[in-house]
Amino acid sequence: MPIEFGEKVRRIPVYPAAEGYGYEGPVAKMASNESPYPPLPGVIEAATKALSGINRYPDPTNAGLRKKLSDVTGVPAQRIAIGNGSCDILLAAGDALLEPGAELVYAWPSFSVYPHLAAASGARAIEVPLDDKHYHQLDKMAEEITAATRLVIVCNPNNPTSTALPLDEIEAFINKVPRHVAVILDEAYIEFNVMQDPDDSVQLLERHPNLILLRTFSKVYGLCGLRVGYALCGSESFRTAVDQVRQPFFCNAAAQAAALEALNHQDEVTRRVERNLAERTSLEDGLRALGIEPAESQANFVWFDLPETVAEADVLRGLSMTGVLVRSGEALGREGALRVTVGTEAENERFLEALAPLL
Repeated sequence: MPIEFGEKVRRIPVYPAAEGYGYEGPVAKMASNESPYPPLPGVIEAATKALSGINRYPDPTNAGLRKKLSDVTGVPAQRIAIGNGSCDILLAAGDALLEPGAELVYAWPSFSVYPHLAAASGARAIEVPLDDKHYHQLDKMAEEITAATRLVIVCNPNNPTSTALPLDEIEAFINKVPRHVAVILDEAYIEFNVMQDPDDSVQLLERHPNLILLRTFSKVYGLCGLRVGYALCGSESFRTAVDQVRQPFFCNAAAQAAALEALNHQDEVTRRVERNLAERTSLEDGLRALGIEPAESQANFVWFDLPETVAEADVLRGLSMTGVLVRSGEALGREGALRVTVGTEAENERFLEALAPLL
């Protein structure tokens, strides 16, 4: 007789992974929105130094990193949560806020982990479709909020569609959300958004104690492999709750040390963002030359619909056979589309050259 698992295991979807990692040769990794640039030498040195003490547990309070983030953002340290990537905090929020009979609201397609929250908790997920230009429909999301709603998530810039809404529209939406409902503004790609300064949304926290800004060191800081995320919270109660439902020591010593050092190099972060935006523009121009119009990106990736005469599976297979990895639109909520991470100049050219004959 096989092992009997809980009902939620059958409900939780499998996280979609890109195909092609088995390619024998150099791989252009353009599927997971990673930074194509390696960590700075000082960041690697800080992480390596931390390894000499790994016979001890890391600081369970993440005090040094929370204080540094407080100094950088102005948000009190007691209102900053740290996680094993921002997903860790997101899943903890679902655990802390949701239960059978509760509801959460988010747009779709959006971050592929959001459906896990309802599946794991037994809550009801309400997915509001994006509009025909791949933007959130905030008015329709507001209409779906009921007495049962516990959590609303807005991904800005949105993953996988790369689009972003102006901050004034987002605040107007937050004003419509009851104060007892948590609003997570998922800002994993905020540093790439030229519509606003990352500090601008931080100011909303003082006016909206039910707001949480979810951010990460994985993208612009290039620390995917160490998994460090954080949340800037409008109230201390959210941080306390997500810490309470997780195991202790959820952020390892090397990750804390690397993130601390990474915050000392904001000038280099700015340079890397500028370089990435230049490559994004070049990649978008290359797609247009192939007759494809991408969504208006405010992130380090692009999203576009394939021509109706082209099968998504055939394009993915053809790209993977040349060692180019991109993310399937079908796996992310919209069949017939692709999400492509902005890479180096050479990687972008390799992708465009591989894509052209497949169209």
